[in-house]
Amino acid sequence: MNVQCSVKHEYEGEWNEKTRLTTCDPHAKRAVTSSESPQEVEEKKEIIFTYDVEFQESDIKWASRWDTYLLMADDQIHWFSIVNSLMIVLFLSGMVAMIMLRTLYRDISKYNQLETQEEAQEETGWKLVHGDVFRPPANSDLLCVYVGTGVQFFGMILVMMIFALLGFLSPSNRGGLMTAMLLLWVFMGLFAGYSSARLYKLFKGTEWKKITLKTAFMFPATVFAIFFVLNALIWGQKSSGAVPFGTMFALVLLWFGISVPLVFVGSYFGFKKPATEDPVKTNKIPRQIPEQAWYMNPAFSILIGGILPFGAVFIELFFILTSIWLHQFYYIFGFLFIVFVILIITCAEITVVLCYFQLCSEDYLWWWRSYLTSGSSAFYLFLYAAFYFFTKLEITKAVSGVLYFGYMLIISYSFFVLTGTIGFYACFWFTRLIYSSVKID
Repeated sequence: MNVQCSVKHEYEGEWNEKTRLTTCDPHAKRAVTSSESPQEVEEKKEIIFTYDVEFQESDIKWASRWDTYLLMADDQIHWFSIVNSLMIVLFLSGMVAMIMLRTLYRDISKYNQLETQEEAQEETGWKLVHGDVFRPPANSDLLCVYVGTGVQFFGMILVMMIFALLGFLSPSNRGGLMTAMLLLWVFMGLFAGYSSARLYKLFKGTEWKKITLKTAFMFPATVFAIFFVLNALIWGQKSSGAVPFGTMFALVLLWFGISVPLVFVGSYFGFKKPATEDPVKTNKIPRQIPEQAWYMNPAFSILIGGILPFGAVFIELFFILTSIWLHQFYYIFGFLFIVFVILIITCAEITVVLCYFQLCSEDYLWWWRSYLTSGSSAFYLFLYAAFYFFTKLEITKAVSGVLYFGYMLIISYSFFVLTGTIGFYACFWFTRLIYSSVKID
């Protein structure tokens, strides 16, 4: 597109909004198409500015025409974020390798070589709790629901990022990203029901319909209730940004009409399959847990465990918050996918390391702690959101502040479910692996 300016125009009669310039009429003989007749600027003289727009065909593909507007920041910042996260991953990978290849291998070999029961009783550490490590936890129903919801989130984000990397989501299509997330969430209900039912059957549960209803309604109902209250506040302000009633009804219809039935279908097939067998038998009488050191306190270890996953993503989180609240484009899905992979690895490794230390302290209550360890990164995400609110945003109205913290609460809650599920499955695989390697009579 070329813009050509011209001056020193003429017109007939008095000037008004409908006046046509005789020097800009394409049918006039004296038409001025460029600054061929420059006008000297004099005091109290009238100056008229016009412009013509000439469109030319471009060789740039439509999918690449937004690239100029999508360059939000220097790529070096994102590469710095990834390098920073990779350092965390390498550190944790070294610790996991040391535990798996050296400590565990030595412990398992030594324990399997013990010949008498008296020698085995003199052993200490994670091997002594083999009869209790797979004992179902307290509130096992709730854990099954959260794990199933986390699988649903994981599937939604993974497929959405693949679509974004392939170029199916364009910033020119406003709302396309949110629409894709909602549809993927609805269809991933199949995997949510399957995962929760499989874990529920592992815990010797029998009422699969009850756990299915909780999986289908608990998390969506909580998020929808918060969203409805926030939307009611926008309605009260008579803002055009409020979600119309018809859209709200469509969301409920997707929830009840597609998501809930898919959760039931997944739960039916998940509960129909034979239960996963534990590597070792569980004792009838629970073993007494010895007094733990201060650094193995559940609250302390859980809060410590959430720092590294948050540290792996917080730089990229700044750009995501900027795109949401400062109306900038975020379309660097390649970087985002790399950060997402790093987040998965970090959550898995930090949870495995802390779970191993917990079992070595003869504390076998790892089910919930494995979920909360990596899930606690959502707590730091919400704290960072509060820091961002007071340092980067200039929001003075109370309603706007409530909207910000309400939506960030939903995002943090979703992040908790996602990261908690990653940590849980990492520990689930880890414990089954190490205890299946120990010979127990």
